[in-house]
Amino acid sequence: MTTTAEADTNVDTQGIDITNSAQDYLAELLEKQNVEGIAVRIFITQPGTPYAETCLAYCRPGEEEPTDEKLELEKINVFLDKNSLAFLEEAVVDFNADRMGGQLTIKAPNAKMPKVNADSPLEDRVNYVLYSEINPGLASHGGEVKLVELTEQNMAVLAFGGGCQGCAAVDLTLKDGVEKTLMERIPELGGIRDVTDHSDTTNAYYR
Repeated sequence: MTTTAEADTNVDTQGIDITNSAQDYLAELLEKQNVEGIAVRIFITQPGTPYAETCLAYCRPGEEEPTDEKLELEKINVFLDKNSLAFLEEAVVDFNADRMGGQLTIKAPNAKMPKVNADSPLEDRVNYVLYSEINPGLASHGGEVKLVELTEQNMAVLAFGGGCQGCAAVDLTLKDGVEKTLMERIPELGGIRDVTDHSDTTNAYYR
């Protein structure tokens, strides 16, 4: 879907509101890059989890993903990451000028809300199980686990933190808890790999 903004209004498309002041500021930044056709790309890393971060980056021609949604605004073009769209609902990109120049802000209140179904990307489903089922149990030991990456073989690479890092019981936790739960919930996973440095026992619950 391509949307063209009216000159005197803010833009509210695909659930995201990009204010006029933000458009003006971003247009100025893009012009300074001196790259023909350069745009802005907005995406969320680890959406639907407590670790979600909303990011805005320069997007040179060809750097966008084929599945991105393109917004053609009056002064700039914006690419929205497809997997982030549901989490960008009610998001606001704004620019507040002040004596120091001003600050661009991105508020995405739904970025950390789990929104997954059977058709969601594998990474989102793994994060959802970690967030909703596994981490609440690990939290009682002051620990947590998060997804580092998903390999081409659908291997979930995990890292433990807090009280789980360096914990003597982590092998048991990984095999009987985390791995068993993930494989039951998401059968297409190729396996689990732990990349945590367990030689650091500073915060370990069991030593």
